[in-house]
Amino acid sequence: MTAGRVFVVSGPGGVGKDTIVGRLVARDPTLCVSRSWTTREQRPGEPDDAYTFVDRERFEKRVAEGGFLEHAEYLGNLYGTPLEPPPPGCDLVLVIEVQGARQVLERVPGAVMVLVVPPSRQDQRARLEARGDPLAQVERRLAKAEEEEAVGRALAHHVVVNDDLDRAVEEVAGILAGYRQPPGGP
Repeated sequence: MTAGRVFVVSGPGGVGKDTIVGRLVARDPTLCVSRSWTTREQRPGEPDDAYTFVDRERFEKRVAEGGFLEHAEYLGNLYGTPLEPPPPGCDLVLVIEVQGARQVLERVPGAVMVLVVPPSRQDQRARLEARGDPLAQVERRLAKAEEEEAVGRALAHHVVVNDDLDRAVEEVAGILAGYRQPPGGP
């Protein structure tokens, strides 16, 4: 799929994965984010390019064609990373849930996973509510978060607590930079 490195940034909903990765990509053009497909509805105010929004039939057709590196059902919606190589000279960053992260780690030798976690469930709840998730969805995501974190901690190479966004961005940037250095140092 790619000649560069593959980095997986994972964690429960509302921990800031997309925000952290968005900041990293904005300052480093050699990091490229794979845009996931999903069958979930677009949130109010969510950018059109946040995901490739498709119906279940189109998603399942792509699965049958072998068009995803990973795919999973999460809280009733399908999510998947398309098998599309990044531009030359880019390292690929996947922002995905832990189910998908497990698949990528099994399929891509050398892939590195960073698990992002919230400082508390109360902070996670506030973030989910602030982004416009319906209350029932917030409750479902919070109920699933404990399990996701346990699985994620078992899989992850690094865990970052997003208690301060600027600090978390710098921590993830440092982790990625450590893996991107050529053998023998800079």
